[in-house]
Amino acid sequence: MLVTLIFGGNQGDRKALIGKAITEMSSIGKIELCSSLYETAPWGFESSDSFYNQIVTYETNLLPEEVLDKCQATEQKLGRVRSGTQFCSRTMDIDILFCDSQIINTPRLTVPHPRLAQRNFVLAPLNEIMPAFIHPVIHKNIATLLAECTDTLKAEIIGKKYVTFPEDSE
Repeated sequence: MLVTLIFGGNQGDRKALIGKAITEMSSIGKIELCSSLYETAPWGFESSDSFYNQIVTYETNLLPEEVLDKCQATEQKLGRVRSGTQFCSRTMDIDILFCDSQIINTPRLTVPHPRLAQRNFVLAPLNEIMPAFIHPVIHKNIATLLAECTDTLKAEIIGKKYVTFPEDSE
């Protein structure tokens, strides 16, 4: 299964934390695609600290809920404290955006991520690495969703391919 994850945070050494999270999540499988590193304003709440976000896809043999367990363990390892507030500052947030084209609705997990089509900070990096991917619920590709998105917050590239792939060192 190809699982698409978004990594984000607005506290601590954001770039280093995203790098550590991506590396930690590599235990689920091989990295296939990696977006640039983006900087965005907080979405859904006020904070003077901007977010860094990056999207990575992994080829994995794990079940979606096993991937979720690994995401949550990685967040906790990197200092995430769950306050019960949905939108707040954090060192690390890892969300599952897609699991291939599966539609999952369980008490613990909803895939595709239910709000991804409303957020430039998700759509811009998705469009960079998989613009033709069809959202399995909305039935539109990522490029179209980005073009139609009403979110006015900018998602600005601040770094290219933060992850080094083995083939890049040749």
